[in-house]
Amino acid sequence: MNEKAKFIFCTGGVMSGIGKGVATASIGKILQFRGFNISVVKIDPYLNVDPGTLNPLEHGECFITEDVWDFRPVPDSDERVYRISEIDQDFGTYERFLGITIHPSNNITSGQIYLSTILRERKGRFLGRTVQLIPHVTDMIKSRLSEIAQKEDLDVLLVECGGTVGDLESSIFLESFRQLRLELPKNKTAFVHVTLVPYSKAVGQQKSKPTQHSVKMLQSAGLQPDIIIGRSEKPLEEDIRNKISLFSNVPKEAVISNPDLENIYELPLLFEEQNLGDLLCEILDLKAKLVSYSEITNFSEWKKTVKLFNEAVKPVKIGMPGKYFNITDSYISINDALEHAAVHQGYKTDLKMINIDETTNISEELKDCDGILLTPGFGERAVEGMISAAEYAMENKIPFLGICFGAQLFWIAFCRKYLGLEAANSTEINKDTPYPVVDLLESQKHVTEKGGTMRLGGLDVYLRENTKLFEAYGEKIIRERFRHRYHINSNYINEEAREKGMIVSSTDETGKIINSIELNRPDHWMVGTQFHPEFKSAPFKPSPVYSAFIKEAIKYKNNK
Repeated sequence: MNEKAKFIFCTGGVMSGIGKGVATASIGKILQFRGFNISVVKIDPYLNVDPGTLNPLEHGECFITEDVWDFRPVPDSDERVYRISEIDQDFGTYERFLGITIHPSNNITSGQIYLSTILRERKGRFLGRTVQLIPHVTDMIKSRLSEIAQKEDLDVLLVECGGTVGDLESSIFLESFRQLRLELPKNKTAFVHVTLVPYSKAVGQQKSKPTQHSVKMLQSAGLQPDIIIGRSEKPLEEDIRNKISLFSNVPKEAVISNPDLENIYELPLLFEEQNLGDLLCEILDLKAKLVSYSEITNFSEWKKTVKLFNEAVKPVKIGMPGKYFNITDSYISINDALEHAAVHQGYKTDLKMINIDETTNISEELKDCDGILLTPGFGERAVEGMISAAEYAMENKIPFLGICFGAQLFWIAFCRKYLGLEAANSTEINKDTPYPVVDLLESQKHVTEKGGTMRLGGLDVYLRENTKLFEAYGEKIIRERFRHRYHINSNYINEEAREKGMIVSSTDETGKIINSIELNRPDHWMVGTQFHPEFKSAPFKPSPVYSAFIKEAIKYKNNK
């Protein structure tokens, strides 16, 4: 184990989706205020190697990292390598709060752990031994955590365990945490348990019983929480804090209130008001360091950022046609990037999420919007409605930003409307289209597996001057994150397309792969990017292209 690093384990109880990721990121933030070098690990108990093949309707957004990790389940062997850059959406929250770039190896899944165990057994790495969950699987989990802490030379590594205490699939990770607490000195580990404290309207009070049961389940796994964070609609009442303290065996000052907040970036400040940072330092025997001035780690700078969000009240309405709006987490990075860009202009986003189906009246849905963001996605469902949304933006000169799949559909709409190619399509949607204006990347044509095989991660983007995109970034070479198999077919960007106003505003270094397109209109801002700029947006530093889009939407709103 890294002798320097301390570990904070964050577990959740009662139910998923109560904001454990935001709480973990906020704990990281208050540690940054004290000058500590921190990072975060997210453990996901599912058997997928990564979330890249999961439906957003089931799991929420898939976050893309800057780096692509070559995961080798059996080190120093000829065993195959798995490329990982698609990780859990909570990493977006971590990176946005903490201003750090996190490596994809920090997302540990059961799939990775069990795959490593089984393949190592087949390679003879456990010769003569019966391979069991304890100690072989638990040792592998502990080894992964140790490697991360050592590689990054950390003061503190936060480890968030996905799911809820009591889930069968997460039990092996809780057991690993129990062993670490036993093996390491007392001041090396702290356990934070995030749990739900519901409000009963029938009796008019907050209820502690779900938290009591959740803590008992944690204790039955051999773990005693040091701190309990109570998620509730309103701040925890004094009698509830007393009751949770008494029945959960934690001091009253270690029962922390985490109420619903309109601005999630306030949570680190709320934790500071409750002395959570000092309490953690006491438990872990940490001495605060001198903090150099930075918009990321400085407490006063964070307060300024929070103030920006709280003072932005004027609305700008953005229509978001898409296909994954059954759960709110499907486009969380896009939602946040739009919000970041808007608050820096003194505005607040009013997002109109339009779940497209065959009955959707596009013009009716979009007529009151100040801007249109055409969302990413995969597959045939809802495509024609999304293409119609791009056509509507072109016809009515509404500011438009298409992201990845949204950029491809913008291009299809242009080809149909202005080039007379009525059957133009993507070969993903119609493999027999006579006009494959969107087609598989050359590198993808012989790929048969789905997981980790797309064009992934952070890549250089070469911008062309005198374009809207160049105006947004002000640089010739930028770096953005990608996740796609299909791309805009450059064979159809001909003289006629250019005459009708279509231009390529960026490519890869070879000039063969189109990374963005836009309309060359002085009175209409319409841009499509194959990359995902939302993954690099932060509350203190909005994405340049999202900022440019929001500025145009505000201008459009004010000129109506």
